[in-house]
Amino acid sequence: MIRDARVLRAGFVPREIEHRDAEVNHLSSVLEPITNGDPADTAVVTGPSGTGKTCISKFVTERLREEVLDVEATYVNCWRNYTRFRALYQILDDIGATIDIHRQSTPHDELIDRLQQHDGPRTVVILDEADQLEDPSVIYDLHSLPQFAIICIANKEEELFSRVDDRLVSRLRSSEHVRMDKYHDEQLYDIVSARAKWGLEKDVVDDDQLYRIADAAAGDARLAIGILRTAANKADRENRGRITDDILLDAAEDARAQIRQKSLDSLTPHQRTVYDIVRDRGPLSPSEIHDRYSEEVDDPRTKRTVRSYLSKMAQYNLLEAKGTSRDREYSLVDSAAASPVQ
Repeated sequence: MIRDARVLRAGFVPREIEHRDAEVNHLSSVLEPITNGDPADTAVVTGPSGTGKTCISKFVTERLREEVLDVEATYVNCWRNYTRFRALYQILDDIGATIDIHRQSTPHDELIDRLQQHDGPRTVVILDEADQLEDPSVIYDLHSLPQFAIICIANKEEELFSRVDDRLVSRLRSSEHVRMDKYHDEQLYDIVSARAKWGLEKDVVDDDQLYRIADAAAGDARLAIGILRTAANKADRENRGRITDDILLDAAEDARAQIRQKSLDSLTPHQRTVYDIVRDRGPLSPSEIHDRYSEEVDDPRTKRTVRSYLSKMAQYNLLEAKGTSRDREYSLVDSAAASPVQ
């Protein structure tokens, strides 16, 4: 049943991108100067979860690497590498410059010196979930080095800008901004149809089922592909000749649970503490959450940072916010309210 499992994986970057031509062309034009050995502007790529921000960024950088020999790329997941040291170390590791660097004792200045001394190919640095950086000065570190081009990916511009100091805000605001909107159902249908065409054997899923996957995913390509992948895996394990409606129904719930668990596993220790407080005691206001959080950790972050945590978890459907800015309260998302595959 599964012809090419790679096509169904979450991080797969296809050879052709569906319904993002304008965004691909925009980002390509921003990075184009590095193909001539010139510095490129920083690109800020924003949009809700599942709109293709990471996929587009990787697609464009890979296409550049195909066209130009002296261009490289490195990808940093800032949700995982959320400290300044981790982010810088990841970049240096990708360009092969971590010899004699010790994670416990090497000062940050030495990491910056290594980057400044890098005289290899010009490198595009993708900072995914850049608003997760505990110390966003890493963006400034890279911004001052002409041999690096930066793509900052975030859900919302304001959350990225609120975390950086004034010296960088003006530069980021004047950067090139590539904004992604949620997909329409027809667009999601085209995306999962293409994945089914290249990843599955012929006639194992029909058009009606693909439309229902698109409808259930509600604009989120990550979820739509996850539903298709989960359904195909289950049908394959059970030696079914095709994906049946009952398998598809279970797959939607399983795919959401998998994405939710992955998001939970990605939370930083401080974010996880905030999440657990809301899970155990919500609904709570941001002030109440911060008060309880401050009692549970040794080095609490500011109220502004905790509000950023809450907003981020709401964007990833871990928490939901109700009320206006004055009386807002956070609680766990009601998973039963999610759109089923009907």
